[in-house]
Amino acid sequence: MATQENPVGEETTRGEGLNGLKVMVIDDSKTIRRTAEILLKKEGCEVVTATDGFEALAKIAEHRPDIIFVDIMMPRLDGYQTCALIKRNRVFRHTPVIMLSSKDGLFDRAKGRIVGSEQYLTKPFTKEELLGAIRRQVQAGGK
Repeated sequence: MATQENPVGEETTRGEGLNGLKVMVIDDSKTIRRTAEILLKKEGCEVVTATDGFEALAKIAEHRPDIIFVDIMMPRLDGYQTCALIKRNRVFRHTPVIMLSSKDGLFDRAKGRIVGSEQYLTKPFTKEELLGAIRRQVQAGGK
């Protein structure tokens, strides 16, 4: 949490600009989707979830998320393919995509960068890691 001065000169605490931020979580694991959703909603985010890349692509156009988390290993359309399709779309190419994976390999991270992801988060992630990833994107101008 950052502090800021209000007009009276007192410090107030705020949620690093996460209030109202639209975040999409794409993962075939119900546990991961639900955990991320609970953590993000507590921070004031609006959360949209999808179980795979196909479902996500339809929801992205409808909800226009500010940041997208996508699992690498999913049925039908994996995270790399989903990220590449998002980044090829002129409307969404600047939307930050953060890859989620249970593997922490250099190859996986490099492949994520190649398809256009901004960050890579290893599962299971902590609340601090999840929120930190979003804050880095917000500070970098991702929102």
